[in-house]
Order: sequence, then structure tokens, then C-alpha cells
Amino acid sequence: MSKIEDILNREIMRVNLHLPRRRVTLGDLIDGGKDYVTLRDGSRHYFRSSELEYLSSILDEDEKNRLMLPIVLEISTVDRGYFRVRGKIEVKVIETVLGQFDPLEEKSEGRYPRYLLPRIRRVLPTTTTYAFIME
Repeated sequence: MSKIEDILNREIMRVNLHLPRRRVTLGDLIDGGKDYVTLRDGSRHYFRSSELEYLSSILDEDEKNRLMLPIVLEISTVDRGYFRVRGKIEVKVIETVLGQFDPLEEKSEGRYPRYLLPRIRRVLPTTTTYAFIME
């Protein structure tokens, strides 16, 4: 790896200090009474109970126990006009928020135009987060 790539990787790691050390499931948050995750920088990120209730209302019990929070909205250095979401249940949530969910089409990854980010963040400000990735 060249010196420039190393510097870029370190900068991206620094920019991503707001990401959780470990993501938790919606089911654990609801059952455990805990409403936060610990971030990489040691601080806590709290989830709004209204968002957790909204997510519970659109998912069945099995999905609640598999949905990892916060949902990561990946912004890539390569695919500049789009963002990506990974995970079958995570994609279902994002597409439900956008009004695009089709129960007959199960996707494990979704790619969306960046102009949709504000609409998602308006509905799910504490249960989604950005991750900047270098590809």
C-alpha cells in the first residue's frame, strides 16, 4: 500500500469514529431496556423510542431479532452519486420508508441515489448512520 493510500485509509477511519463498536438488534433494544450503543470513540449513541416503535410496527418478530441497528448507509469513494445498504431486513426497512418495498422481491443489498438520503434521515435520524468507505 502506498503512503497516499495509507493516509487516506487513516482519514476514513477517523471520519468513521461515529460508527458503533458493535451493532445491536432491534429485539435486544426492545427486550433489554437499553436504548443506546457505544461508539468507536467511546461515547454513546441513543435511539429514539418512537423510531424503535416504528421499526417494530413494520417488521415481524423474527425480523426484529435480526435487524441490526443502526442501519448503515454506506457512502463510497467510487460510486459518488449513490449510497448502499446491505442486509435483507435493512433493505426492507429503507425501501418501506421510501415507499418502494416489494414483498415479492427480496434483496440483500440496495443501491439508491444520494438525493434520497434526507428523506430516510428525516424518518430514521437515530436508527441510521453514515459510513464512508474506500473501494
